[in-house]
Amino acid sequence: MTRTLIHDPDIILFDEPTTGLDIISSNVFRQLVLQLKQQGNTIIFSSHIMEEVTLLCDSVAMMHKVELIYKRKLESLYIEEKSRDLNYIFMSKLVRRNQSRVS
Repeated sequence: MTRTLIHDPDIILFDEPTTGLDIISSNVFRQLVLQLKQQGNTIIFSSHIMEEVTLLCDSVAMMHKVELIYKRKLESLYIEEKSRDLNYIFMSKLVRRNQSRVS
């Protein structure tokens, strides 16, 4: 992570950054991301940890099998789906997508 940040980039990309980290290290990472956001950095990260997405993200892009199934502001997604449970929303979108393909 240090190598990523040493040059103070405007856009930062993290791929599953908290996988394998203990709870303290994960919390330190989350605080760092929030600090970077406040400084105006753009942070792109992939995660299967929906609680992390909820805490850290303003916008989301959901993908399944290399296909983009949603890309918008997180609040818009919550309103559209009438839920704040990203696990439920993701699975629901997949089910509806599969049903529309069968029809």
